[in-house]
Amino acid sequence: MPRMELPSPSPLQAGREPLVAVLIPCYNEAVAIARVLGEFRSALPRATIYVYDNNSTDDTARIAGECGAVVRREGLQGKGNVVRRMFADVEADVYVLVDGDGTYDASAAPALVARLLQDDLDMVTGARVHDSSDAYRFGHQFGNRALTGLVARIFGNRCADMLSGYRALSRRFVKSFPALAKGFEIETELTVHALELRMQIADMPTHYGSRDEGSASKLHTIRDGLRIGTTIINLIKGERPLPFFSLIALLFAAASLGLGYSVVVTFIETGLVPRLPTAVLAMGLMIVSVLSLTAGVVLDAITIGRRELRRLHYLAIPLFR
Repeated sequence: MPRMELPSPSPLQAGREPLVAVLIPCYNEAVAIARVLGEFRSALPRATIYVYDNNSTDDTARIAGECGAVVRREGLQGKGNVVRRMFADVEADVYVLVDGDGTYDASAAPALVARLLQDDLDMVTGARVHDSSDAYRFGHQFGNRALTGLVARIFGNRCADMLSGYRALSRRFVKSFPALAKGFEIETELTVHALELRMQIADMPTHYGSRDEGSASKLHTIRDGLRIGTTIINLIKGERPLPFFSLIALLFAAASLGLGYSVVVTFIETGLVPRLPTAVLAMGLMIVSVLSLTAGVVLDAITIGRRELRRLHYLAIPLFR
């Protein structure tokens, strides 16, 4: 009879301190990176801090190295590419993911980590609380609320700030996360991954401040908002194919009925089809509608199987090293 493997105890249960890794993706953050590293070193003195430089044209990497961070580089441009590389490379019990622009409160990191460990969670999101319009521009606030509300309606209302760049993550989350996004849409993917696998997650309010003078945001409200919106649509198509293709089927069916109604009435009254092209078009639209609904049913069954496999893979990963 094979021996049953018992789950590894948590670092707290084993009487050892968990290994915490602070992951900081950076692109041209020379103005703020020294302060960010100093603050996180004070907040989490035993953590290993990694700075992944994403083709910066300033002294970000040099300053980070001089401040004692482990500096690595990712050549593929985009925050999503950097996060994918960080999650693949770094081994730890707990991961703190934060931007290198100095807008997030480092003093909140111990509370995020403690909440993650004490409540056996997979993700704790630092929900942004700001006291200045300069820190959190109206366009970004509106876009965040709209996109977070859309994801909440479709995937579940368990995350108050979907686009926050400040999170504490479990090892099991990090090592099961596929990280397909290339840019700032990575936060959306992180949230939907947790919601779809029904992981245990929580929010904690954290202060969100202004950038240092001379530091510029890399987020473009309209361009990146459109990319995030496109990511959400693709996630809906991939994770909720039946509702997605059912809506398309409904639209084609409505168009078919609208075009074909008069043709059918005329045929019933006279036995003739005077507008043959319209009849053919209406029939074609109805065929497309049926095919779309069929595709939704088939893809929904496949998606359920994929979700089960992802869940099994997630459970197979040790929660701690």
